[in-house]
Amino acid sequence: MDDNHQLKSSGKALEPGARPTLKTIAFMTGLGITTVSRALKDAPDIGMETKERVRLVAAQLGYQPNRAGVRLRTGKTNVIALVLSIDEELMGFTSQMMFGISEVLAGTQYHLVLTPHVHQKDPMVPVRYILDTASADGMIISRTLPDDPRVALMTERNFPFATHGRTDMGICHPFHDFDNEAYAYEAVKRLVASGRRRIALLAPPAKLSYYIHTRIGFERGLAAFGATEVSMGRITSEAPLSDLRSYCADLMRSADPPDGIISISGSSSIALIAGIESAGKRLGHDVDMVSKQSAEFLNWIRPEIHTVNESVRLAGRELAKAVIARIDGVAPELLQSISSPVWSSMAPRD
Repeated sequence: MDDNHQLKSSGKALEPGARPTLKTIAFMTGLGITTVSRALKDAPDIGMETKERVRLVAAQLGYQPNRAGVRLRTGKTNVIALVLSIDEELMGFTSQMMFGISEVLAGTQYHLVLTPHVHQKDPMVPVRYILDTASADGMIISRTLPDDPRVALMTERNFPFATHGRTDMGICHPFHDFDNEAYAYEAVKRLVASGRRRIALLAPPAKLSYYIHTRIGFERGLAAFGATEVSMGRITSEAPLSDLRSYCADLMRSADPPDGIISISGSSSIALIAGIESAGKRLGHDVDMVSKQSAEFLNWIRPEIHTVNESVRLAGRELAKAVIARIDGVAPELLQSISSPVWSSMAPRD
């Protein structure tokens, strides 16, 4: 008596509301449970016709492997953890990142689990939890620091991970980043080409890695194209939007306001525009703006803005591919990528 005969003798397939199992697929296909299991694992000794029949029935039933069982058998969770700050949700950052990751995971055994946290709190807490509970096979993190303790800990534990952003700590690890240095440099070039010489930069917080890259590009641009900086003081792209609006209004009312502004984020740019207009100034006349955006929307409301598109969805895809490859043992130096600025076709031309 094989393992399927006993199931058939019960005369039942799937009770209403019950979760489909390997036994259910075996009953529906007339195959043994062992055969079904091996077919779903793409075993080489199972015929292609059988595999296709098993997969079709599994898909129709909505079958998903039991994670607890998989973990007991293999020691793996088949989970990739995405650790993101809840403050990154502005303008769909989180959803676009998840879309990109999911596009890659759809063809694998892995599932995505989002682990949100507040960036003002200890960023090590969610990372330690995932490591200590072994609740994922790999991890993706963002908001990297030049000397990032999360990277150091995961490297020490030999845990597969990829970072959205680079570090500068002598550890070779998988990452995907946007070339903020090139963006800031090209932004200065565009503003100077438009006749602007007094340029302000709304940068990210100084502790983050991409602040350094942005500043390097900005300062190179100022030197190369003969422009001067108008300081934005301590205000950063992560200030509350109401504070950004007020600060920009005061700056534009000052004795020596900027005639060009570079913004590192699309949501911040909306607040800056509101500040410019509340000061009685006109965008595209008194001041020009260059802004980075993760979704093409700024030119819908202000066609005169020079915009660069940063695809967070692309970042998600690259990070997912990197962390899966790292799980499979690919060397970290082969899993590093940087995307270049793409100027929006709707933005003003030089």
